[in-house]
Amino acid sequence: MNQTKYIFVTGGVTSSLGKGIIAASLAKLLQARGYRTTIQKFDPYINVDPGTLNPYEHGECYVTDDGAETDLDLGHYERFLNVPTSQANNVTTGRVYLSVIEKERRGEFLGKTVQVVPHITNEIKERMQLLGNSGNYDIVITEIGGTVGDIESLPYIESVRQLIWDLGESNSLVVHLTLVPYLAAAGELKTKPTQHSVKTLMESGIKADILVCRTEHELSDELRQKMASFCNVSRDSVIQSIDASTIYEVPNLMLQEGLDVVALKKLALPKKNTPDLTNWNVFLHRLKNPKHVVNIGLIGKYVELQDSYKSIIEAFIHAGAANETKVNVVSVHSEYIDANNVAEKFKDLDGVLVAPGFGERGIEGKIEAVRYVRENNIPFLGICLGMQMAVIEYSRNVLGLKDSNSTEMNEGTANPVIDLMEEQKTITDKGGTMRLGAWKCDIKDNTLARMIYNKPQILERHRHRYEYNGEYAESLEKAGLKSSGVNPDTGLVEIVELENHPFFLGVQYHPEYKSTVANPHPLFVSFVEATVKAKQK
Repeated sequence: MNQTKYIFVTGGVTSSLGKGIIAASLAKLLQARGYRTTIQKFDPYINVDPGTLNPYEHGECYVTDDGAETDLDLGHYERFLNVPTSQANNVTTGRVYLSVIEKERRGEFLGKTVQVVPHITNEIKERMQLLGNSGNYDIVITEIGGTVGDIESLPYIESVRQLIWDLGESNSLVVHLTLVPYLAAAGELKTKPTQHSVKTLMESGIKADILVCRTEHELSDELRQKMASFCNVSRDSVIQSIDASTIYEVPNLMLQEGLDVVALKKLALPKKNTPDLTNWNVFLHRLKNPKHVVNIGLIGKYVELQDSYKSIIEAFIHAGAANETKVNVVSVHSEYIDANNVAEKFKDLDGVLVAPGFGERGIEGKIEAVRYVRENNIPFLGICLGMQMAVIEYSRNVLGLKDSNSTEMNEGTANPVIDLMEEQKTITDKGGTMRLGAWKCDIKDNTLARMIYNKPQILERHRHRYEYNGEYAESLEKAGLKSSGVNPDTGLVEIVELENHPFFLGVQYHPEYKSTVANPHPLFVSFVEATVKAKQK
């Protein structure tokens, strides 16, 4: 193929309709037809990246191999496509403006007045074509964050309009995701919001080529014809996206609706083969027909918003299917756990995961959770801060260093078993200054970690500032907390584990970021397997 084709996904009427899932599902179908496909997300907020955002604001911050802190939709892209994303796959308004302002300061605009059009729009267009120009992809799908009509989205919509014109006929198309609400009082679906949304898009100079209509009820032929004629699209371009029991059903639903066929037709591309979703459907069958059920406690302090731990929850879905097990993730707020109520809160749990996080709120509850599962032989997995809490708990209650802590929580602690790396101590900026992206880890022989990974070296993604303090490693090892994984370049401890326990493992990295439908993460698979075995005893 000579020229990369572009698909733009916009949204109307309301946010949270699932543009990311539709984009990922379309990409999955195109990939299954043999096209090299990638997805990118353009977010209209002014933060340079989501790294400094509170999880309550925007859900989890997803991290790529190259250390980019990105939107959680990139997690969906990787989980569906099983292809790594990078810094180029996520761009924010903040990053665009920062780049343009830096160019202006360097004098690159030769004294011109710097304006939204053409300077900001040119920067956006350049970034929209970065992946396409790499020669690695046949089709690039670009999801535009926000809702059509939002002030902050206007530069992106204008950039898309220009780019469609630049690319020429049959080299791009626009998929517009919209809502067809059901009014219970009238007993009918309403198309007017969709018509207004398409009109708003047209006022910006963009015609929707395909309408994807989110709905709770089946769209009749009459409604589809009405939307086609009033929204200026062909009848086969009105695609129904009905609510599904799991996001992983959406590619099959889009296949039935012919979304990929319509897209290829409009891009003047051959259909190639029929999409082979055999492995995908094996996963779906296992997901829908479990032989076991386990309850796993997710101990965190952002549990009110499920998107705060999106990748962890999805990793449990993948691992559950691999074990033919339904994993009920039970959210437990760490701020409300103490020695008096932990037994009651955990009485129905078959396993416990202590989640990542920042700051001191809810820390003592996490430490209490680790103590309880360690002493009561409940399978335990600690991720990032969760691993650090395991180190602190063991130092306090087994090693006898009662004042053990992390300097993140108590700078003056006499026993900083978790501490800042030396190079971190002079950093004052928060954004992008942590240990980020993929780092190596050497796994020791004859350990649980080695048995799980079945290889001596792994590459896992990080997102943290504080580390296991190596000065305490020897005494903790002697007391029974093994350092089973170590970074070969820095000597920093990456994995801790206990022997003579059903499953007790803490990792400094984020394994959940690398779990996909095609490759469930081995740590989660083994952890779920351990909870099934523990429940059967």
